[in-house]
Amino acid sequence: MQPTTHTEHFSSFAQFYPFYLSEHSHPVSRRLHFIGSLGVIGFVSMAIATGNWLWLPLAIVCGYGFAWVGHFRFEKNRPATFRHPIYSLMGDWVMFADICRGKISL
Repeated sequence: MQPTTHTEHFSSFAQFYPFYLSEHSHPVSRRLHFIGSLGVIGFVSMAIATGNWLWLPLAIVCGYGFAWVGHFRFEKNRPATFRHPIYSLMGDWVMFADICRGKISL
């Protein structure tokens, strides 16, 4: 694992997001995050469509599972979720949207 070189406190998400992107510089890691996010959308959609809320734990496992493989195997860093859970969750979805818009490449 690489040591972190950031401050532990971010006063806003706008300040956090560049750090978040730096923790997701490997293209395979970004792809895995994207796949995990698509899976989350799929599992949450299934829960809503079927009324079977047992799909929701699968959404969590899918989202975090793909992301954590990206971090531990490719980025060789510790997910920001452990230190900044809310900003990290926000970052996941902003990065997902940025990828969909073509602002970030896979």
